[in-house]
Amino acid sequence: MRQGEVGSTASWIGNPQGGVVAPDPLILPDPTVRFAATAARLRSLADGHPMADWLRFMAGLAQAQHDAASTLGALAAPDADLVSQAVEARMPPLAADGHRRDPLWRESLAILLDSSDDGPFGGSVPAEARAVMQSLRARGVPATEKLADDFLSGGVAPADMGAALYVAAALQAYFTCLAGRLSSADLRLLPERGLCPCCGSSPVSGVVTASGPTPGTRYLHCSLCSTAWNHVRAVCITCGKSRAVSLLAIEGDSGAVKAETCGDCRSYAKMLYQLQDMKVDPVADDLASLGLDLLVAEAGWSRHAPNPLLLLR
Repeated sequence: MRQGEVGSTASWIGNPQGGVVAPDPLILPDPTVRFAATAARLRSLADGHPMADWLRFMAGLAQAQHDAASTLGALAAPDADLVSQAVEARMPPLAADGHRRDPLWRESLAILLDSSDDGPFGGSVPAEARAVMQSLRARGVPATEKLADDFLSGGVAPADMGAALYVAAALQAYFTCLAGRLSSADLRLLPERGLCPCCGSSPVSGVVTASGPTPGTRYLHCSLCSTAWNHVRAVCITCGKSRAVSLLAIEGDSGAVKAETCGDCRSYAKMLYQLQDMKVDPVADDLASLGLDLLVAEAGWSRHAPNPLLLLR
């Protein structure tokens, strides 16, 4: 109040505690909307896109993931004691390479494969994809589980890349449903800030918020279980340095998708900005911006981690 003014007699409507609101350290996924939102965004981005047919195909896959997630209601919640032990040891409670999978995950895979017949893919499934689906149907349980293990450990053989797409999609639905059954209050960020606090996987992209109590916050989004966690901005998520971090984008684009590059480790990661487009989706917008990946790779940077649905990148 400036000198000589009289204080207002109106009631206080601000935050009585004052201070700065801290962002939520992590946000667990909602399996009921996660994949449907990605499918809708992909369909929207496909209009007028040079890769329209492929994006619509991926939208069908995302819709099939939504259907698969909807059938996992019988999935048991993670054991509370095991979760507590892992968190206390600063380890991810759903560690992708050590988690004992419930056989129900294979039901998700079956739904994805059945989508080739009058499912969300409609008639857009290429003949090559139909052949891959048929070969997966013919695999026995041990071979299917081995392919899942290979994917989660990053050791998929070149001959299995096509089949791994559907296994990866099914595992995303499964791990997203598991993460959705956790309580954020029981979890902690990992010492390795670039890894998911739930399953230990790498992020598919980051989103910088433009609304909520802490606009401008960066959340990395897990490529496997869809958990989002806070990571300080202007710091490389690969090496943790900040000296040579910069942003690259395609000239003339909206600026909603940029590549955050690091001159120290020569890596990059996709960052999405809600300020330019409130509808950005961490998976859909990553898939729709492959042109940016190509340009950045040609300039000498390597991606922080691949999108699981693009194992050939």
